[in-house]
Amino acid sequence: MIRVVVVDDEALVRSGFELILSAADDIEVVATARGADAVDAVRREQPDVVLLDIRMPDVDGLTVLRRLRELPEAPVVAMLTTFDTDEYIVTALSSGAAGFLLKDTEPDQLAQLVRSLAAGGVVMSPKASRSMLRSHSRAGTTADGAAAARLERLTERERQVLVLVAHGLSNADIGARVHLSAGTVKDHVSAILGKLRVSSRVQAALLAQRSGLLDHDRPADTEEAR
Repeated sequence: MIRVVVVDDEALVRSGFELILSAADDIEVVATARGADAVDAVRREQPDVVLLDIRMPDVDGLTVLRRLRELPEAPVVAMLTTFDTDEYIVTALSSGAAGFLLKDTEPDQLAQLVRSLAAGGVVMSPKASRSMLRSHSRAGTTADGAAAARLERLTERERQVLVLVAHGLSNADIGARVHLSAGTVKDHVSAILGKLRVSSRVQAALLAQRSGLLDHDRPADTEEAR
């Protein structure tokens, strides 16, 4: 079972997410909480995934994210937002969030996105990801040269894996696509993060997008590297 905690200042949002996710056989919402109670709830329940509102009146979502990332066994955290151009999103991703979801994400997509989070995937709501990545690209144009130089250090296989990471696939999904074990994919991802000098899959995905790598490579077109 994938254990989930939902953190939001609105009771209706909390209960809605709980109702939708609890319908899945492999997902259990072990707690819902307001922002001020989030860290205590996570310590108590030790979830695999936390869905965290980025804007809350009692405590800022970014503050909660930083506190959760400091826990000895930090859960995977995805940010919840109402807007597809939330200015806090880039900060959240650079602070260790594993992605972000719009609160109006389709119910039939929500459980699958949580599964992807639990499996180590990068999760960005389809409605918001393009807008978010374009915004990040404009903000980071001065780093394009350095980013391109770091990408040149990757092997062909590593570039292939990075493209799939950037499109949100988990290690298991990447392995199935390119005929590698999940463990081997994990090793490739670790090497990619080291060569790119980033600390998370999300940061690697953003760097790949900013450098134009995703403009040339699509998951459907990716063939096994020779």
